[in-house]
Amino acid sequence: MTGADAEQVAASPEAVAARLAASRYLADDSLATAIFLAIRLGKPLLLEGAPGVGKTEAAKAVAELLGRELVRLQCYEGIDAAHALYEWNYQRQLLAIRHAGEHEIDIYDDRFLVARPLLQVLRAPEQRVLLVDEIDRSDHEFEALLLEFLSDFQISIPERGTIRAATQPIVILTSNRTRELAEALRRRCVYHWIGYPDVAREAEIIMLRSGDVAEATARAVAKAVQQIRARPLAKPPGIAEAVEWANAATILEKGGSPWPEAFRRAIGVLIKDEEDLSAIVPELGRIVEEALA
Repeated sequence: MTGADAEQVAASPEAVAARLAASRYLADDSLATAIFLAIRLGKPLLLEGAPGVGKTEAAKAVAELLGRELVRLQCYEGIDAAHALYEWNYQRQLLAIRHAGEHEIDIYDDRFLVARPLLQVLRAPEQRVLLVDEIDRSDHEFEALLLEFLSDFQISIPERGTIRAATQPIVILTSNRTRELAEALRRRCVYHWIGYPDVAREAEIIMLRSGDVAEATARAVAKAVQQIRARPLAKPPGIAEAVEWANAATILEKGGSPWPEAFRRAIGVLIKDEEDLSAIVPELGRIVEEALA
């Protein structure tokens, strides 16, 4: 999809929200507006929020909205340029030299170049969306490298020269805010904070994402999860866990477990930390009963 096609798809925030809903992602007006502006202004989109609120899913939905491949760069402590930009396949180069014998061979040909996510997007910016996932897990040195990349959208390969993007790539960054990002990186982006949805919207998401969950069950799960997240948990459940809990409880109910018992027995798909389970289980019966009321 060309830049003009992307602008046509993202004709307005309302159009973006409608297209995302068709991809089974419910975006509120503020998120749809942030996505719309990032596409139309040609700026990276920085999504921050707690783990499990749907940041990565939003990037997947944007790629689907634009009809492009999502190229994901998962950040971690110690990530370096070789994992993000490119590297040479030395084993293939050595084999090629041996097979060539006395004949000349270009060991810096494309077939020996291993393109990592940033280079993959530069080569086909109109066909791909770059997701830099959990940028806050990387170090400041890698953040500086990424900032340089976002400034020029080009990579210099000493053996090959400079590779530039033919058009402005669409880039989405996510952060769980485990550390503060550099101000220079924030200023370059369109920013949006994704919080947990309210009860009504989370029930909508559960209905949209679940397999065979009744509306009443979705509402009860949304209410219960809201109460559970209000507790001081080490790992509060995300939206995906809420969907799984609704599905698991529905399966157990159809197998003969009554509703309060089905929710209790399925708690392992919602809470996945031993200390959190110990804190929630004594209150779970009351929480579920209130949610079902």
